[in-house]
This record gives sequence, C-alpha cells and structure tokens, in this order.
Amino acid sequence: MADTAHAILGAIRRSSGAPGAARARRSPGGGPGRHAERRRERALPGAVAAAFVLAQLVLVRPGLGLGWDETVYVSQVGTHAPAAFFSAPRARGVPLLVAPVAAWSSSTPLLRVYLALLSGLALYLALRAWRGLFPAGVTALAGALFASLWITVFYGPQAMPNYWVAVGALGCAGCFLRATAGNRDEGPAVWGVAGCAALMAWMRPMDAVWAALPLLVLAVRRWRRPGPLVALLAGLAAGSAEWVVEAHFAYGGVLRRLSDASAIQGGLGWHLAVVDQLRSLGGRALCRPCTGALPHPVVTLWWYALPVLALLGLAVAVRARRARRTVVVLACATTAAFPYLFLIGYAAPRFLLPAYALLALPVADALAHLVRTPDGTWRPRALTLVSLALAVHLAAQYAVLAHTVGRTTDDRRGWDRTAAALHRLGVRPPCLLTGEEAIPIAYYTGCASAATSGHNANTTQPAIERAARRMPVAALVPAHAAPPAYARAWPSHPLGGLRVYVAPSAR
Repeated sequence: MADTAHAILGAIRRSSGAPGAARARRSPGGGPGRHAERRRERALPGAVAAAFVLAQLVLVRPGLGLGWDETVYVSQVGTHAPAAFFSAPRARGVPLLVAPVAAWSSSTPLLRVYLALLSGLALYLALRAWRGLFPAGVTALAGALFASLWITVFYGPQAMPNYWVAVGALGCAGCFLRATAGNRDEGPAVWGVAGCAALMAWMRPMDAVWAALPLLVLAVRRWRRPGPLVALLAGLAAGSAEWVVEAHFAYGGVLRRLSDASAIQGGLGWHLAVVDQLRSLGGRALCRPCTGALPHPVVTLWWYALPVLALLGLAVAVRARRARRTVVVLACATTAAFPYLFLIGYAAPRFLLPAYALLALPVADALAHLVRTPDGTWRPRALTLVSLALAVHLAAQYAVLAHTVGRTTDDRRGWDRTAAALHRLGVRPPCLLTGEEAIPIAYYTGCASAATSGHNANTTQPAIERAARRMPVAALVPAHAAPPAYARAWPSHPLGGLRVYVAPSAR
C-alpha cells in the first residue's frame, strides 16, 4: 500500500507537470510525455486494484462465513442448501455473479477469493473509464480513497449487490462522458455505458435508476446524438428485464412488487436518515432501528469533510476547464445517495457505496490541488497536513474494519455451532427450519427455511406440520419466548440464546 501511495503522489505531480510537459502530452504525434501518461493510466489503476484485492484477502480473510443476505443469494444457485425465500426488493444479479463458483462448490473461502479478484478487476475497469477525463494520478488517488474505506474493503469479497452498483455507477458516468465528448473512442464508450448500466440494474434496478438519473437527463437533452441515450436505456432495460419478468410471474406485477419492496423497507417516504447513516459508520452492518450514540468523531470526520472537499473539487474543475465532468459526477452521487438519506427510515453503510465511489473523484482532485502548485511543485506544509490527515483517516478506517470483521466472524461462527448442534439432534438434510434466524442457520445446517408470517412468509402452519411427518423439522425460538402453536408439544433443547423445538420425527 505504501508503494502504491508513493506512485500515486508522484503521478499527481507529473500529471500536473510544467507547461512544457503538458504541451508534450498534447502534441499531435503523441510524444514521450503522452506515452508516459498512457502508461500511468494503465499502471496506476492496476496498482490500486491489486492493493484492494490484497487488502480484502488479508484484512477480511477468505474464511469469513456467509452473512444473512449472502445465504439468500448464494442458496439460489448453490448446492449446499435449498433456495431461501427471495423477497421483493432483491434482484438476481448477485446469484448470477456467484454462480460460476457456488454452482459447483460450497467452499466459502473459494467464493471469497473469487469475489475479491473480481471486485479488483471491476474497480480497475471502472477507473480506466475515466482515462483522459482527469489526470492519471487524480483518478488513481480517487480509486485509492474509495478502495480504502472500511465499507468497501468489507463488502468487496461479499456476495452483496451494493459494491457492484458502485463500480457500475463509476464506470457508467465515465463512459457516458467519453461517449458525449466526440472523441475517437465514442463507439467503445457507448458500449461501456450499456454494460455498466446493465450491471447496476442487474444488481439493484431502483438503485440503477437513481444513479443514472442525471445521465438520462443529459442524454435526453442531447437527443440529436442518440447513441448514449439508447445505450443507457438499453442497459437499464437489459439489466432489469429478469426482475420485471419475475415481478409478473411471482409477485403479482411490477407495481405490486414495488409496493411489497417498500413495505419490507419500512415504507418509502420522507425519512431523515442522515444521522442514522452516521451511526452506522462505526461498523454496524444494519442499523434498524438505528439508536445509540454516534461513533467517535475520528471515525466520522471524513464524512463531514466529504461534501466540503467535493465542492472544492468542483472549484478546481472550473479553473481547469473540466467543470462539466465534475458536475456530472456530483449530480450522480447526489441522486444515488438521496433515497438512502431521505426516503428510508433505517441505514446501512453499504447503501452509500455508489455515492462514495463517485465523490472520490472530485475529492481526489481537491486534495491534489491542495498539495501542489499549478506548475506541479509540492506545497510542503500542505502535503504534510494532508498526509497526516489521510494517515489518521486510514487508521480509523482499519480499526473499524478490524472490529467489524471480528464481531461478524463471531456471529457467523455462532451460526455454524448452532448448525452442528442441530445435526447432533438429528436435524440433517433434507430438513426444514423455522423461527428465529432460520434463514442463515438453515443454510449452515443444509436445511430449507420457512416462515408463516413477516417479510419472508412463504408457507403455512399446516404445511409445516405435514413436512414434520416426512423430514426433520425444528423451530428456533428466543430462549424466553413461547414456541409457535405447531411446536408446543415437540421436545425442546437449549441452544445458546435460543431454544430449539424438534419434531419427534427427527429423533
């Protein structure tokens, strides 16, 4: 990581350069300066992506067990357990993403390594979409800022959709600007717009629409050159096609699915979730309900600095005559963040990953401006202060990451121990679990899961009773709570903070 940071800082200086070097880079023949810049445009994003992959493998570690949402996604294509109930807000992008590994192997470490490598490659391609739009060092620094957030490192190797929406949004905005700039690579850039839009919609259709909304507005205004607009609409349509078809066949139509998704998310409407997002920065994967004290100011200081530095980046872009690019980035970041700051009554840090990926560009531009003069020489005092601030920021990020990984590892090992205890009680595949945390524990046990009420309701009490006559069935209940009516006569056993009621047929 230190070598990568040194290379980025050196590239920031060289990419600003002296006027003579800038003229060499702009020379019609593509002189030595331009060739060097092209090499940096390839090498620096590659170094950032490689460091990002290494950070995931070392700091998160491949042995981290699957989380609740991950078990839902992986079970759709895996062989370890029957498919869990797939609720209305979810999309099939993540199951298809993990299918090349999960369809034939139940190894979680193998899946983690695969996702870490794939997330690094995706980050590299998203950064490459910005070549020539910002100096190479600025683009690489933006990638490093985004990739060093604890949220990014934690979710990069996980079977979750938010990181993929983030890199899709970053790549889509870059390709869109290239496609509308009239450059020679307009054709490939148009295809990039379509591909990135499809990736976002494939993962989370509504998030894709929010992130792409400013691009749609700009594309409509440039209707005389329809390529980017057609690519954007085609990508969004292709990525969300499966979600729409599934809505008609399994959820009662698109409007009904949207309504069900809104209900599961607590009812979409005006909710001020800004403070909730701040609370989640301390390492809470899901802040619902979001109560308690705010994290230490050292942990949240970067969040307050983010809009200030982004606006400074806009001022820098105005002076450098690339304001349009930065305005597009800021607009996409704003619309991507808006529903999770103002329309949902709870928070999770991963929700804002698309906004962080986009905001990293103007922030990096601002930092580069602070540490160097227009002719490319360093400002020693500013460089020292910025370096110190970034060091404190990184230390805080990785402290939160270590705490989050440790707590999460313990929780998922608890599910594994519960699964082993259920096996000893005779609950073995094929089997069925209901009740408290039934979905993740069922996956670890190799069982199907079922619920008669709530957001994941997919069966009835008579159906569970019938299942208990032909396979092992167990109901998981909080230690001091009453069991469901169908399980009251079943033998019960204490199991950590739970009490498990096992149907007699399982014994």
